[in-house]
Amino acid sequence: MRIDEKNGIRVLILAGDGPAISTPDDAVDLVGDAWAHAATVVAVPVERLDPAFFDLSSGLAGEVTQTLVNYRLRLAIVGDIAERVDASGELRDFVWETNRGAHVWFVPDEASLAAKLR
Repeated sequence: MRIDEKNGIRVLILAGDGPAISTPDDAVDLVGDAWAHAATVVAVPVERLDPAFFDLSSGLAGEVTQTLVNYRLRLAIVGDIAERVDASGELRDFVWETNRGAHVWFVPDEASLAAKLR
């Protein structure tokens, strides 16, 4: 995990390796880590997300995103999810809808996240 400033905004960036985010409690841990580092954005590599996150019927994506939003944190999922989006119309719609908002984004890389934060 590292802290980076992107356009004056503190971002907690998780490493690509590490335990999967697979429960709502893992989202609460992210909140604690963000607060401990005074970050307002949490960037999670796609590799760190349990595959159930991308199966919207599991409810995991909703629980994780809602937890961070409830604590006034923004969430960025960083990495290539093109295959998953192509395989699921529901996921494609979810990604499209969240990317239009200001709290949850799916971005291909950190440069794209920096651009969103401008």
